[in-house]
Amino acid sequence: MSDCTHDCESCKSKGTCGEKNDFSLDVNELSKVGHVIGVVSGKGGVGKSLVTGLMASETAKQGFKTAILDADITGPSIPRMFGVKGPVDSDGKYFYPVTSETGIKIMSANLLLENEDDPVIWRGPVIAGMVKQFWTDCVWNDVDYMYVDMPPGTGDVPLTAFQSLHVEGIIVVTSPQELVSMIVAKAVKMANMMHIPVLGVVENMSYVKCPDCGKEFSVFGESKVDEVATNFDLKLLGRIPFDVDIAKACDRGDIESVDARWLESAVEAVKRLK
Repeated sequence: MSDCTHDCESCKSKGTCGEKNDFSLDVNELSKVGHVIGVVSGKGGVGKSLVTGLMASETAKQGFKTAILDADITGPSIPRMFGVKGPVDSDGKYFYPVTSETGIKIMSANLLLENEDDPVIWRGPVIAGMVKQFWTDCVWNDVDYMYVDMPPGTGDVPLTAFQSLHVEGIIVVTSPQELVSMIVAKAVKMANMMHIPVLGVVENMSYVKCPDCGKEFSVFGESKVDEVATNFDLKLLGRIPFDVDIAKACDRGDIESVDARWLESAVEAVKRLK
């Protein structure tokens, strides 16, 4: 404060004026969520929802109770990937997530709409409020790992999620294009400002593997992800290839059938959270 005398004993704030505001919210008394991981990107279209879905699937396959909070309110794609539909159940006080074939609990705006292709035309504060409700008013029961599919960028909703949810770490998703450095920089700087650790970076659309000879081709040119990871002191947690089978699985709502071995390091990084 500009008028601070540095005499904390005589000040009304009693030395708390320098503390950062705590906007975190607790889950309801019927829920217990162990670890919360945000999946983020500095821009859209790089495969953030895909990585969220694959990470949740791989974590569930290892026997952990897993959930997805879809915070991308205006662009929700998680329900389609998992083949789940609404409406969600409600008892008048709380509402309940839907459960995927392998037991992953999912809450998304698309599960509240009458038609899944209806647009969500809401202003920022309303969207941010919905994300809070997904956290506080949804009965998650016991969850070991919850993945939060963040909307792209650094606006109202990512800020609300970082401040309100108990996010312990983030995974940054990027692509091999030249603007990768800018994408990662935006996400990392926001995480640093929120005092949230960055677990590492995952590169999507990294390469195409020839089905005949097995050779890998870089469609977007030489990848910059190693260089960027070094510059920002990040761990490279995995590279996901262009693969028509992944796209087909997502389209038919069967992402849980994908063998995402490329994300083994990412899952291990999540499991190291204490």
